[in-house]
Amino acid sequence: MRRAVLAFVALAVLLGVPMALSPWFGWGSKPGPAQSFEVKRGASLAGVARDLEEAGLVSSAGEFRLLARVLGSDAPVQAGRYRLQPGAAWGDMLVALQKGEVERFIVTIPEGWPAVLVAERLNAVPGLNGKAAVPAEGSILPDTYEYQPGEDRSMVLKRMQKAMTKTLADLWPKRTARAVVKSPAEAVVLASIVEKETGKASERRTIAGVYSNRLAVGMKLDADPTVIYPITAGKPLGRRIRQSELRRDTGYNTYLKPGLPKGPIANPGRDSIMAVLDPAETDALYFVADGSGGHVFGKTLAEHNANVARWFALRRQRGEM
Repeated sequence: MRRAVLAFVALAVLLGVPMALSPWFGWGSKPGPAQSFEVKRGASLAGVARDLEEAGLVSSAGEFRLLARVLGSDAPVQAGRYRLQPGAAWGDMLVALQKGEVERFIVTIPEGWPAVLVAERLNAVPGLNGKAAVPAEGSILPDTYEYQPGEDRSMVLKRMQKAMTKTLADLWPKRTARAVVKSPAEAVVLASIVEKETGKASERRTIAGVYSNRLAVGMKLDADPTVIYPITAGKPLGRRIRQSELRRDTGYNTYLKPGLPKGPIANPGRDSIMAVLDPAETDALYFVADGSGGHVFGKTLAEHNANVARWFALRRQRGEM
C-alpha cells in the first residue's frame, strides 16, 4: 500500500493534482451512452480494471487500479452485469461495482392483461431463451418481474404463476363475510371481470360490491367484457358488441344466465382480488359509465335507466352516437 501511495504522489506531481484526480471525480468529463459491463464471479480488482479499459470505460487500467487503492475502499467488487457510462467518475464506478448495483432486467405485466398478451410480451423480451406458451388465463399475477439474460422464458412465466398462487394463498383467509365467491378460483374469475370493468382504483370495491349483490340474489352479471373475451381472447374488440354475440352461449357470456362465467377473462391484479374478497357495502345493483372514466351507480332499475339516459345524451352531445 505504501508503494501505491508513493506512486500516486509521484503521478500527482508529474501531472498536476487536478489532472491526476480528474478521472476519479469526473471533473470536466462528459459521460457517453451507458453500456453493459459484466464482472465475472471471483474477479479481482486488477482483472476488472483491465476489462474496464478494454471496454473503453476507463482510459487506463493502471491508473484506475492505483486511484481505487488510494481513494477507494477495500471492499471487493461484486459479480454481475452493470450499466456503466464511459467518462463517468471512476470513483462512482468503483462504488457501484463494490455495492453490487447491477443492471436490472425487468418485464412488466399490466393489471387486466389476458394470457395471450402476457405470452406476446414475454416472447418479445430480448435476451431470453425458448418460447413462452400461452399460460392458463388468470394464472399470472400482474407485476414487474426481474430476469437474467439467457434465462428460459418458461422459468420467468413460472415465477409469475408462483406469485399468483402465493397471493391467493395470502389473501383468501382474509376474506370478509361480504365475499360471495366460494373458492380462490372463483375469486380470480370475479376479480378478472372487476379488473376489466373499471380503470379507476377507487371504484374496484364498489364494482365488486355490485357484482357480489347480483350473484347473491341470482341476477345475471350482464358484463360486456365476458361477451368480448371468447371473440378476441381478451384483446380489445375495437367495435361495438353485436346483438348476435350477446345471444351466443360461449360459457363466458353473462348476459344469458346468472352466475360466474366458466373461467377468468384476464389476469387480475392484487387489488382487484382484494376487492372481491372484501367488496364495498353497497345497495347498488347497477352501474353505467359517467363520461369521465368512472361510473355512476344505481339501486333500482328505474334509477339505472335514468343514468343510462343521461349517459346516452352525453354521448350524442359528443357525437359518439
